[in-house]
Amino acid sequence: MDYVLDGFVAQIRDYFSAARIGGFLANSLINVLLIIIVFVLFYVLWRLLQNLLMPKFRAKVDKTSAALLDAIFRSFFIGAGILVALSVAGVQTTTMLASLGVLSLTIGFALRDTLSNIISGFLIFLDRPFTIDDLVEIDGKYGRVDRITLRTTRIVTIDGRMLAVPNAEVMNKTVASYTNFPHLRLDVAVTIDVNENLDRVRAVLLQLVNHDTDYMTEPKPRMVVTQLNDYNVALELQVWLENERQHIHKRYELREKIFKTFMQEGINMPFETIELVSPSIVNILNKSK
Repeated sequence: MDYVLDGFVAQIRDYFSAARIGGFLANSLINVLLIIIVFVLFYVLWRLLQNLLMPKFRAKVDKTSAALLDAIFRSFFIGAGILVALSVAGVQTTTMLASLGVLSLTIGFALRDTLSNIISGFLIFLDRPFTIDDLVEIDGKYGRVDRITLRTTRIVTIDGRMLAVPNAEVMNKTVASYTNFPHLRLDVAVTIDVNENLDRVRAVLLQLVNHDTDYMTEPKPRMVVTQLNDYNVALELQVWLENERQHIHKRYELREKIFKTFMQEGINMPFETIELVSPSIVNILNKSK
């Protein structure tokens, strides 16, 4: 019994000897250093190509295409750097890739949302419903397109927030672009008293925009009646902007000008009135009938 135990202890000591452990740590340290060095070389190569070639790409293509190319190059160099670094360190990358192939179904199912977003990112690039710097509204989220990545579309809102909208959601939602076409029409609603002269009100409203160079002369500005109510008439001033990116600022400005002008011209904008009748009065009226 003691002989067997002594043999087992000797094997343990031999297996965990200082020389063996020292050699293992030395080889591991060398492999880690090789991985770091190779990966850093690929990273430096990518940064050099980005600084040397990307400016030329940006000069020839739009920002959206340049961002997509940058994302593709970055993903390629990072993936290639990892594979080459592992191969140099002695890792059998072919065996690892074969194992990943066996697990591809499981990985694809687990990352189906991510893969869907990546595919949608390429479709956004091909379909071009918007480009970088466009003003868009996606499912009620309004802002400027700051960046389009392979996974998300980054939107900066008017209050300075960054929204990362998944590309799959962008593809499945209605996208309203405020800058995809050269001009945009402002529709500013206002109500006036039923006794006001419509021709006079129309002349006052059109006078506000006729001499403003921020608005187009063709199509011409116009005032239309949108609704006839019991206590007021609903109007809408429709004007086309020269610079569609100013639509929020000009809408606020135009509303304020309309209010001030109506006050100066004595044009009445009535309050909504509600008549309340108490149950006792109703009963009296019913009895009188």
